Amino acid sequence: MSMLTPPGMGGEYRITGDRYPRMRRPHGRRRIVLGSLAAVTALSLLAWGTVQLVSVFTGGDGKTVSAAQEDCKPSDPRTGKDAAPARVLPDPSSITVNVYNATERSGLAKETADELAKRGFTIGEVDNAPPELDKKVKQTGLLLGTPKSEQSGALAVLAAHLDKASTRTDKARKGTAAKSVDLVIGDGYRSLTKPKAAQQTLVALTKPSPAPSTAAGC
Repeated sequence: MSMLTPPGMGGEYRITGDRYPRMRRPHGRRRIVLGSLAAVTALSLLAWGTVQLVSVFTGGDGKTVSAAQEDCKPSDPRTGKDAAPARVLPDPSSITVNVYNATERSGLAKETADELAKRGFTIGEVDNAPPELDKKVKQTGLLLGTPKSEQSGALAVLAAHLDKASTRTDKARKGTAAKSVDLVIGDGYRSLTKPKAAQQTLVALTKPSPAPSTAAGC
């Protein structure tokens, strides 16, 4: 009799042997299959999410744009919006200036035209001011242009060389050149702005106003 058989028991159902029987659960093949499918599905979703995330930050063209780079875009400190790009001004040589004298001082138009030519401007007409402006300009000068000359920056470039001059645009003004400006010299005129000061003004005009700010760490 085996020691596994309690006393008083035996017969047909007697347990023989000296080893304990091992009870095993049936193989969970179904669970293994379901677990494998769940793992494959999770990996597929992870890969798809990664592709979508890369697409968002690259714009779909393969160029990576990090969140830090997005934060480093210049912005207007007043509004927090992206700052306007720097302005590009025309070269003085591409601007034609017609110089007219509205004062009683003779030779002033030619003298001013010669100085502007030294600074790189192209000189057009040099004459006395027309009757409607003659002796009627009290300030330093009057700059007359078309909307196109204002948009091109021609008016701003010339204004940098004439302190406290007034500017005016007129759609009906003869000529439609985008880089042609009339300078009418007024009673307040003494001389052109110093070249160094004019250059500083032009540099300031090419920068956004106010100056853009960037995020810390950029």
